[in-house]
Amino acid sequence: MKIGTKSVLFGAHQFLIHPWFVAYAWWRIYSFPFDPRLWIAFFTHDLGYWGKPNMDGPEGEKHPYFAARLMGCLFGIEWYDFCLFHSRFIAKAAGESFSRLCVADKLAVALEPWWLYLPRVILTGEIREYMALAKARTEAGESKYGSMNVYSDIRRQWFYNVQEYLRQWVAEHKDGKPDSWTPDMGFRGETIDDVGTWK
Repeated sequence: MKIGTKSVLFGAHQFLIHPWFVAYAWWRIYSFPFDPRLWIAFFTHDLGYWGKPNMDGPEGEKHPYFAARLMGCLFGIEWYDFCLFHSRFIAKAAGESFSRLCVADKLAVALEPWWLYLPRVILTGEIREYMALAKARTEAGESKYGSMNVYSDIRRQWFYNVQEYLRQWVAEHKDGKPDSWTPDMGFRGETIDDVGTWK
């Protein structure tokens, strides 16, 4: 079973647990999500990890497209962008603003208790990729991970570091302030021209 599939079934992006934290985060930041389209977005935005062989590699980075296309077909281009740009890296590469879904998605991780999150990512093996990539890319001077300053050999400390970084990012950007924290990592998913053609 691919790691992306495991993530959706019982890992970090578990299809019943993670969306509720996103909804709770949305409520905390903005207001109660009465719009049913928001709930569809909460429950579909990470389903694109299904079948992906990695979480943070070139395939995993394309995960927002599944929900973006679904929401776009159902509700129009605004909702396509809403889901696509829940990835701040895709938004940065496209020269667009991250969506409010991105902000809620980040806070959702910061709201999860370690005893609920860590057993899932240990079970799926995701934590090995997250921590190994963080270490390798930090040591290589790659700005995406160096700027986060989250690496630790201790799992719980690593998670606390991630949560603190995400809380700070949300506090800085919840009102839509331009994202100067996220480095431009290039676009390793579909081309921006492909996105433009869909629109």
